[in-house]
Amino acid sequence: MPDSTLPPPSLREAQAALTRRRIVDAAERLFLSDGYVGSSIAAVATGAGVSIQTIYNSVGNKAALLSAVLDLAASGPAAPTPVPEFMAERVGRAGTAAEVVAVLAEWFVEVNARTSGVWVVIRQAAAVDVEVAAVQRRRDEQRLTNYRRAAAELRKRGALGELSDAQAAAVIWTTGHPEAYRTLTDLGWTPEDYHDLVHTTLTGALRAG
Repeated sequence: MPDSTLPPPSLREAQAALTRRRIVDAAERLFLSDGYVGSSIAAVATGAGVSIQTIYNSVGNKAALLSAVLDLAASGPAAPTPVPEFMAERVGRAGTAAEVVAVLAEWFVEVNARTSGVWVVIRQAAAVDVEVAAVQRRRDEQRLTNYRRAAAELRKRGALGELSDAQAAAVIWTTGHPEAYRTLTDLGWTPEDYHDLVHTTLTGALRAG
């Protein structure tokens, strides 16, 4: 017999999503201010106003928290919709290879502006934590897989020439890498400068002009 004291499933799901968001937001604040090593699950729990066990039940361990922080930062205003889902829609609306490259160039400015700080935390933490190192590798592989899909869309529109989809994905991955964005902007490049570099590089390398 259902427990009449529990809220209906839709309300429970909404409450669980709000709790998870509070947890991830608190983790992001701590990771960016205190670093991964300097942050604790207990501190995240305090910041989110939940118990430690709630964090494990809702998100997972500390490495899973960092991965969730990256997901939220990457999705931005579209959260909780995953990046591959809404990027597939954006690329699908592009009629030509040049328009696909324009989508990618705009996306790299958008996403790297939101995630570059998180990637610094991940890079530093990966040097001392094997679980975070595994997260970093998995996320790199995921991005490369996603860019193979973008490469396939470019090929459908007559681009790439003799490049394989794997080679084209590697070009996209390298050009749009968050470390490149962070380094260049730290050296004084504006987001517009970076956008123009990405757009010009991808247009030429992927034969998308």
